[in-house]
Amino acid sequence: MAPLKDYQARHFRWTVSGPVAQVMIDRPDKKNPLTFESYAELRDTFEALRHDPDIKAVVLTGADGNFCAGGDVFEIIEPLTKMDMPDLLKFTRMTGAVVKAMRACPQPIVAAIDGVCVGAGACLAMASDIRFGTPASKVAFLFTRVGLAGCDMGACAMLPRIIGHGRAAELLYSGRVMKADEAERWGFYNRLCTSDEVLADATSMAEQLATGPSFAHGITKRMMHEEWDMSIDEAIEAEARAQAVCMATKDFKRAFEAFAEKREPVFEGD
Repeated sequence: MAPLKDYQARHFRWTVSGPVAQVMIDRPDKKNPLTFESYAELRDTFEALRHDPDIKAVVLTGADGNFCAGGDVFEIIEPLTKMDMPDLLKFTRMTGAVVKAMRACPQPIVAAIDGVCVGAGACLAMASDIRFGTPASKVAFLFTRVGLAGCDMGACAMLPRIIGHGRAAELLYSGRVMKADEAERWGFYNRLCTSDEVLADATSMAEQLATGPSFAHGITKRMMHEEWDMSIDEAIEAEARAQAVCMATKDFKRAFEAFAEKREPVFEGD
């Protein structure tokens, strides 16, 4: 893959402005569904972000008033009905690898969600670190509606942690739409914005995060995920070690010097 600032994506729109990258799922005629190829390219792109120190934050969105309609019915779902088990498992592992890559990249991911956000699209939103929605957005984990389980791309592990077990169970069993006011009230959305402003607001948040201590942000993201499987005592010890590492960075010293001189710190991520 080319250096990410110069990367030319084939299956979505990729732009980089300073330290912020934007991933825009761009098939607006079909409400931005995913294909085998776009899944694979998303996986590879988020994996590559782990090794790009120049990109500090990512915005994930969809083109023309919709986020993502999930897997394309005729380009993914129909072929899946004709595959044998080894190929089916290869596919489900690939889709899960997208979420793994999103969780493993150190950059905070801010999702700007408008319109349709369903199926695998809802899972991409779920895997983001921060989610901004709109009153027009509709989130649904539709898997049961096509005869599948709700346990897709980590949904049964992650969604209960975001909105609570009972609420997640209802959505994953029923496949119903989670309305925007519910999504904000339940904590799926960090905030609601107008459709005209949601991408700008998400980008502003990403830019704000990008000016912060990016090394420390990466540690925060990693620890938030790793501590799911820890006891409180284990988490306290893990955080003690992680914070000690951050205290050895130049950014920590820069912050102190800026405070002492009564100015804003300029972080460099080292």
